[in-house]
Amino acid sequence: MKTFLTAVGLFCASLPIFSSTHHSFTEKNKPKEWVLVWEDDFNGPDLFDTKYWSKIPRGGSDWNNTMSFADQCFSKAENGINLWGIVNDSIDPQDHSPYLTGGIFTKGKKSFTEGRVSVRARLEAATGAWPAIWMLPENAPWPSGGEIDIMERLNFDSFVYQTVHSNYTLKDEANKQNPPQSGTGEISPSDFNVYSVEISADSLVFFVNDIKTFTYPRVQNLPEQYPFLDQPMYLLIDMQLGGNWVGEVDPNQLPVAMEVDWVRYYKSK
Repeated sequence: MKTFLTAVGLFCASLPIFSSTHHSFTEKNKPKEWVLVWEDDFNGPDLFDTKYWSKIPRGGSDWNNTMSFADQCFSKAENGINLWGIVNDSIDPQDHSPYLTGGIFTKGKKSFTEGRVSVRARLEAATGAWPAIWMLPENAPWPSGGEIDIMERLNFDSFVYQTVHSNYTLKDEANKQNPPQSGTGEISPSDFNVYSVEISADSLVFFVNDIKTFTYPRVQNLPEQYPFLDQPMYLLIDMQLGGNWVGEVDPNQLPVAMEVDWVRYYKSK
């Protein structure tokens, strides 16, 4: 696939970066044509293209309280880029976190609205490992602007979670089932899998390996339930360790990595 993309790139060298390429996905044997408008296969000379990506900084939440800029949390891979979860073994004497994790996002650099976002990645497993691929709003606070979790995997699970969050889903427990805010999809645990979401004016449709997992529909006349209309979102891809949801980390099973092959963004033809 990468050889093919390289050949296409050479052929289109004089064209803009967003030149159209046609790809087809199949859902229940019904073909749907898309136009590839942006992609990154992490094959450049640098770790990643800083025009589109930045390292995720440390924060105070479960998902980002071990984030680090340390070089040991990032590496080039045969199929793209590795994001690592590691033991903080005196890597930074000023950092007292027991673990360090790597993540990248497109915040302030590349946003996505209606269309299909797909990421191909291979997930290593460990007790306490919590890799994620997800989206947050560029111009609205959380959770009023919504959150789209394209993939979250816990520990050694052979499936991933795909979830939608908003003011609506957090306001009342019953709202999480009206309509259902989450689904799961089976994966090949030791192989690469493709995680996708299709964003449209009336629904979010989630896929694993082009198999539909669930649909989150828009409810009319209830704006807080579906804050994704014309809402630019940025993409986060990160390895996470520990927290209330995934549980304790086993340091003897580290390091652990998420290998990201490519990211692609499509628009309907």
